[in-house]
Order: sequence, then structure tokens, then C-alpha cells
Amino acid sequence: MIVIFIHGWSVVDTSTYGLLPEALAEQANQYKLKIEIKHIWLGRYISFNDEVNVADIARAFHDSLHDQISDGIGGIADFSCITHSTGGPVVREWLDRFYRGSLLSQSPLRHLVMLAPANHGSPLAALGKQRVGRIKAWFSGVEPGQRILDWLSLGSQQQIDLAQSYLKYKPAEHKFFPFVLTGQTIDKKLYDFVNSYLAEAGSDGVVRVACANINYSMIKLVETKKFETVTHGADEIKVQLLKVEGKLQRPSLAPLGVIPGASHSGKDKGIMRSVLSAKAKNKPQVSEILKCLTVDSKADYTDRANALEVLTKETQKGTHRYVMLVFIIKDDQGDPVNDYDLFLLGGDSHNPNNLTKGFFVDRQKNVAHPNHLVYYIDYDLVTKNKLTGFRIIARPDDGFVFYHVVEYHANGIDINDFMKPNETFYVEIQLHRCVDKNVFRVDNASDPKLRKEGFIIKSETRHSFKNEKPMKKEVEKS
Repeated sequence: MIVIFIHGWSVVDTSTYGLLPEALAEQANQYKLKIEIKHIWLGRYISFNDEVNVADIARAFHDSLHDQISDGIGGIADFSCITHSTGGPVVREWLDRFYRGSLLSQSPLRHLVMLAPANHGSPLAALGKQRVGRIKAWFSGVEPGQRILDWLSLGSQQQIDLAQSYLKYKPAEHKFFPFVLTGQTIDKKLYDFVNSYLAEAGSDGVVRVACANINYSMIKLVETKKFETVTHGADEIKVQLLKVEGKLQRPSLAPLGVIPGASHSGKDKGIMRSVLSAKAKNKPQVSEILKCLTVDSKADYTDRANALEVLTKETQKGTHRYVMLVFIIKDDQGDPVNDYDLFLLGGDSHNPNNLTKGFFVDRQKNVAHPNHLVYYIDYDLVTKNKLTGFRIIARPDDGFVFYHVVEYHANGIDINDFMKPNETFYVEIQLHRCVDKNVFRVDNASDPKLRKEGFIIKSETRHSFKNEKPMKKEVEKS
């Protein structure tokens, strides 16, 4: 079995893999696997250059496979891949670029075991290049590349595009078996606690479990002509109601395992680098990786998913679980809506004040796409009183072009139909772009009314509309 390791972002030395490659080769026989150290390849790619993006790395990876892992007849030999951090998105981008959809059956990749992958980004990416570059948990003393930082920023369009594409994948049917193994332990030796993200609950200090997991949901809500009157603060306001367009979408189930005692990086607790001996018996990630590499059928894949679910429940016993909500707010003309307030609503009355105190953890807007808003919330707290809807107050809310206040009410639908613990939930919200009738009017040129001003005859039907005011009536045609 050929195994390729692919490191994370801003790594400059293959020592980042620790002795995990040697441990897999040493212990493979226990799982009836044939992995020899000469068949293990250690990937190295440039991620600390501002011009390099994830797609560039994926293209170079493809070329390297043809050059160095050839099948001898012009193709790529079958291989399995173990990635860390940004390495996961790199391989997923490669797979999507070269083997998307029906081409998946032609892919040489058999197993993809992602260790702490930033599949839905990392909250640290928003801190700015210089600040992020100083965090020992993620980087190796060099400034990170800006374009990869852009990919990793929460709610990036690249993540959304990849998530939408992955919905169509049927991995196990094509003998492709992806896995996510991640931790939620904080290694205090690696961090200065100036930034709260470094000790964030439900994460390994860099990547949230919900960001790593490639089980997620996507839904689209569109504005209707139905409306209700609701209470907003001390006021009564009219809101247009949103409805679900299409169905809730989810990809094929992929096994997720939360490894006990594992943090993102470091020699003590790092999910990869802390394997310091080829005979390591105290690192559960070694055995879990090897078990993943034994999977060879849909039945095996299901069994592995069930076993990792048991492991995850055991690891998270006594702790809270978290979920990440990614809102994408657009109008029905395709324009992003960048100026808005968004409220989460709770209970049967759909009131922001009904949600359990302490459910909110963090909120970030994506810098490049401010119409993408990411909430990080405590799943176990928010489900006590139930999250039952969303309210969006977008601006402008009057004038020649404006938006209505809108709400979504999940009446009669259990919250678990929408979002699940340890996952990311993408919610696209489409508003109606309202246009006032006075944006365009016509005057009849026939039979003008004339008036005499001195010696000049003027037409009253030909007038200035420089100071025209909105009619406060919407155009009916879209």
C-alpha cells in the first residue's frame, strides 16, 4: 500500500510528521496491512508564498503524482493519503478538480484520512497574516501565504463551492473512503491566551470539530409574499416570511472520530507530531488510522463510521458539543446583501430572548464576502429551548431600492432536521430586491399644457425629476 502524507499550512520541514509514518509501518501487520516504510511518501508543498493558492497546490500535487507515483502506463498508482490541517482541503480540491462527479471512479485515491482538517476553515484565519504567523500551534516561524489564508477564513466562497460540489459525491460506491479524525484538547504550552480562539471550546486550539467534519447540511430560504406582524424590541414590525426552496441537502455520511487527548499540533498532544515512537501504544490515533486504512467496502465503511461515532461520544462525554452556522445573504437578482442585522429566534413565539442563556460563542463576517456571516453556538444549550428561526433586517430598508424585513419560522420541524452537533450548517437566504415605481416613469408628450412666462412658452409636461421622491409602491414585474 502506497501512503502519502500531506502536511498543513506554513510547514517548512517534513519533521512535522513526527514518527507517525514509522508507527504505521511498524504496526500495520497487526491489522493485516502491508505498509513498508519505502512505500510511504512525505509530501512537501509551498504554502508561505502570498501568490500561491489552494488550487495551485492541487495542480502541482497532480503533476507530482504523475512524476513520482506513476502506475507505469501514464497514470497514477493507487494510493492512500493521510493529511494534517490544510492538507485535507488541498486533497479535496485536487479530487474535485480532476475527478469530480462521474470521474470519481477513475481516481487513484483509495483512503483519505484527514487529521484535524480545516474543511470549513479556521477562526484564526481572520486575525491577519502577521498575528496568525506568530501562533506556534499552526505555523513554523514563517509568515503564512495570504491567498491560502483567504481560503481558510470562515465562510469563504471557496469552502462553499467545494461543499456544494461534494454533495454529489458517492464515495464508497466508487471505492473512495474519506475519514476525519480530530481532537478537542487544548495544549496550553503552545498558546498565549491573548486570543480566545486558541482555547476555544469544541476545538483543538486551531480547528473546530465542526470545521473539520465533512458531514454538514445546506439549505436555501427564499422570501415569499406572506407576512406577519412581530415584536422587535419595543416595536411591532411587519416581516415577510421565508420558505425552504428545494430540500435540505447533505453529503454521503463520512466517518468522524474525535480522538481523546489530541490537540492540533505539538510534540505533547498534537494529533500527528506527538507520535514519538514507532511502537507507540498510547496514541489512539495510530490504531484509528490503521483501522481506516483496512476499509475496502461499503459495509466496512459503515462499520468504521459506527465505531468512530462510539469513540466520539466517549471522548465528548461530559462536555458540550458545538455547531457552526454559515449564512449567505443575497437578493433575487444575484447581488450580495452586505448591510444587515441577523437575529437567531427561539421558542414557539420566535423571539430572540427565548434562547437559552450562554448558547452564543462567536460570530465572524468573512472579510472578502461580508454577506457571509458565521455563528458558532453551543448545540447542547441552544437545543434546550430550540432555535426556531432567523430574522434579517437588511439595508436599505426604504428608498428607490430596498429590502423587507424577513423571518424564517421552523414551525413543527425539529431542530435536528436542520443542524447536528459537531457539524457546519450552511443557510443561503434570498431576499427580494424591491424597486420603487418612481425609479422609472414616462410622461405623455402629446397635448402638452403650455404656460407663458414673459415671452417664453413652457410645457408643463416636461419637467425636472432631479428631486423625485420614492412613490413607496413596488414594481410588480421582476
